[in-house]
Amino acid sequence: MSIIKKVRGFEPQFGKDCFVADGAVVVGEVTMGDRCTVWFNAVVRGDVHSITIGDDTNIQDGAVIHCTYQKAKTVIGHHVSIAHKAIVHGCTIGNYVLVGMGAIVMDDAEVGDGAVIAAGAIVLAGTKIPPNTIWGGIPAKQLKETGTEMREVIERTSRNYPMYAQWFKDEAQ
Repeated sequence: MSIIKKVRGFEPQFGKDCFVADGAVVVGEVTMGDRCTVWFNAVVRGDVHSITIGDDTNIQDGAVIHCTYQKAKTVIGHHVSIAHKAIVHGCTIGNYVLVGMGAIVMDDAEVGDGAVIAAGAIVLAGTKIPPNTIWGGIPAKQLKETGTEMREVIERTSRNYPMYAQWFKDEAQ
């Protein structure tokens, strides 16, 4: 069973056709768009500041979305994939972005539309990532620009997660 909880008077708000898997936690000042998915053991914790998530965004298994008290809210765009065990903290993520497995995006970072944060990368606080670029390493540096193939991967991933959620919804009936 998932945990969806009101904190400090704020209750999570969900758009149409969202899916929250067993073991996932969504608390506090969280607003999700339509067709968002939050997977097993992911945590979206809007207890100390707001978290806003656009349409067709997936928060995969074990990912953590949080913010900094009275300082840095978290804003995540449309068609974003936050991969397994990634941490997104007090930052802004544009549209059609892929944050790879185990990557960390820290406070006040800004990730432009169409960007990719490679698996295991650490985006330091305040970093500004231009649109359509791929960043990796510790600390993350620009590796190259996203090409057509990578943009297709980003779009396909955001399209597939609502389909995966439907499989679980179908089994529950």
